[in-house]
Amino acid sequence: MKIRVNPWLHFLGALGAGAIVVVFCFVLLWHDPLLFWNDDYEVSILPVFADVARSWSEGHLPLLSPYSWVCGNLAGEFQYGTFSVFVNAAVVLIWKFPLSFPQQAAALSMTHLFVLGMGGYLLARGRNFPSPLSMMVALVTALNGWIICWGATDWFGALGAFAWFPWAWWSLERALDSRRGPWRCLWPAPFVYLLVTGGFPYTVLMLAVLATWLSLKSLGQTRRLSSIWPLIIGLVLGFGLSSPAWLALFDYVHGSAREAQDSAGHFQWLVPASSLPAFILPNWTVKWADFFTRLMPHTATEMACGLVPPIALLAGLATCGRVLVRQIKWELGLLVLVLIISMLPSANVFRWSFRWLPFFHVILALCAAEALSLLDSRKDDVAAENAEGRKIAVSSAVITPGLFGIASVSLAIVASLFFRTSGEHAFPFVWISLGIAAAWATLERTGLRKWLAAIITFASLLATYLCISPNCGVPNYNLDQKLTESAPLDAGRLYLSVYSAPEFAYRLEKKSEPFGTTLRIGSTSIWGGVHLLNGYSPIRPSGVAREFYFAMHGEIPPELGQWLLENEGGPDGKLARLGVDGIIVANEIGWNPQPETEWELAVATEEGRVFHRRSGALSRVRSVTAIDSRPNEHFVIASISRIVNGRNRLLADVTVPPNGASALLTISRPFFSGYRAKIGDALLNVDSYRGLMPVIEIPAGMSGRLSLFYRPWWLIYGGAISLGCLVFILLAAVRALAIRPPQAG
Repeated sequence: MKIRVNPWLHFLGALGAGAIVVVFCFVLLWHDPLLFWNDDYEVSILPVFADVARSWSEGHLPLLSPYSWVCGNLAGEFQYGTFSVFVNAAVVLIWKFPLSFPQQAAALSMTHLFVLGMGGYLLARGRNFPSPLSMMVALVTALNGWIICWGATDWFGALGAFAWFPWAWWSLERALDSRRGPWRCLWPAPFVYLLVTGGFPYTVLMLAVLATWLSLKSLGQTRRLSSIWPLIIGLVLGFGLSSPAWLALFDYVHGSAREAQDSAGHFQWLVPASSLPAFILPNWTVKWADFFTRLMPHTATEMACGLVPPIALLAGLATCGRVLVRQIKWELGLLVLVLIISMLPSANVFRWSFRWLPFFHVILALCAAEALSLLDSRKDDVAAENAEGRKIAVSSAVITPGLFGIASVSLAIVASLFFRTSGEHAFPFVWISLGIAAAWATLERTGLRKWLAAIITFASLLATYLCISPNCGVPNYNLDQKLTESAPLDAGRLYLSVYSAPEFAYRLEKKSEPFGTTLRIGSTSIWGGVHLLNGYSPIRPSGVAREFYFAMHGEIPPELGQWLLENEGGPDGKLARLGVDGIIVANEIGWNPQPETEWELAVATEEGRVFHRRSGALSRVRSVTAIDSRPNEHFVIASISRIVNGRNRLLADVTVPPNGASALLTISRPFFSGYRAKIGDALLNVDSYRGLMPVIEIPAGMSGRLSLFYRPWWLIYGGAISLGCLVFILLAAVRALAIRPPQAG
């Protein structure tokens, strides 16, 4: 018989689960203070979030960043959670404290891991698992190998979105529960919104798979199409709330460098079948296809799930297979499907199929909880039969999850030695894992039996990350904390930085001393408010990213860098047309900008050389008489004054001489479709110079205050859809509270 429990007790238990996750992270931070400070977090995530906090302090929605042309459209990048209330609130709050870069990263990740742990607990409790098993599910959900090794320490967008995945699952199952009244369709809306705006397309795809699976499961159980309408309405409302985010993504992926990516990326980071024993022994090392499609030995730490889930499921299948399969046949089907997807090549803009692993870990934890529940009830039945003197099956009396764990770990250790897959982290990790399995078997007969799954999961995951580095080979950079200042660069100039690929030239193994204040690799210029063409962008939607072939980490190809410096640096060259009045050249690169009469050496540091135009800084708004993209036209020079170059808006006083040709203004900022311009009430057409920057043609005789502002179609229509959904949800929630339907247990 199921016992009704006050929902607030579930929430308090979820808070406890989140707190335990945070304690776990503090232990890891004590072991390695730089745990959350890797690769993308350093050159992309953290500097952008510093700008997000700056934007809100200035009173602006962080749609654009003026400090990077490649990473100039924060909403288009999607991964920065521009439209997530939670992400923005967390960033604004954390940046109120005087924390170092690694501490800010840790605070941001731990905040989301706390939420993820809570969601895992509520998901399990919603399926009527007892608190101890729900705690095990929460630990696996928040602390599995993929989340810790990739989401929390490198690809924050993955964590920002997946933090709400178990909440969305929990809410979708509530929407399918017919006992909860007609307004149960409202439950998924806020969590779907938070998931979608969190900033990771893969998680949105996981949500689509989950929703399809839940719908098929409901139809299979009820045989009624009407059973899934609350789920569908909840999804529609959630996607409606988040419409500005995904509409922006669709707009900017189209025609971007990401859309035209090399097909080799679809064959990288697939889960090889030979790596599956790593679910039990994460030091298991076999060859994976890495970021360069090379088959390289890789320690599969991302497959760590705390020892308990795979062993409990295997033990359940071995001991009471038919009964367990009948109970979890839908979950087993989903488990197999997600595992197969993670092993197959990806498609379209998606790549690296191992990103499905966190979804797999959650399903595995739920299946394990079902198996442990069944094994626990079977053990109670065996004890009762034994007390009554009835004959019992030997397997029922002997096989326990702990003993199965000892056998599984021992077998995995022997297999790793035989196949030479132990890797460099085998000792003492394998002996610690065997000891944890032995402790599991020993403590099964004590009063700790109920909480043993959670305890063993916690201990196993902790041992994994203390013995095996959570960094899966991505680069680390020792970035100087002085990056928050503009010096030695001029915040009033626009720079092009020419440097080598950071992941090879500047990683910690190559450059151990603090660096970055001169070169500003990736998007690190954003920290100090320095204007650069360079930036870190996985999507690279801006025209300059495609025109200059910027790589993901912000560098340009060496041959292109040489060409630009030697042939396009003059007063009429491409760099001048864009408004570039500063050049940064890394010391390992021998070229200098030409001609020498145009450039002077302003600063020389241990990192590189900084050149400025001798004529001084270029104006952000310039009137030109001719432009090569319109070779047969001539324009007059307009008078320009009082320029205010804001984040999402530019203002300037403009006067065009009468009785002549029109004037053409070039605006030194990256072009994105969505710019509007007007003088007074007169709307002006905003075009682009080869997709690189906005240009505005102003008729002869017109004068006044020019206003160039960013107002894309997706913001207008997406905002209207989102507002409409929000109003509907609020009105429906008020109505639901007034009716107050009886709550299910």
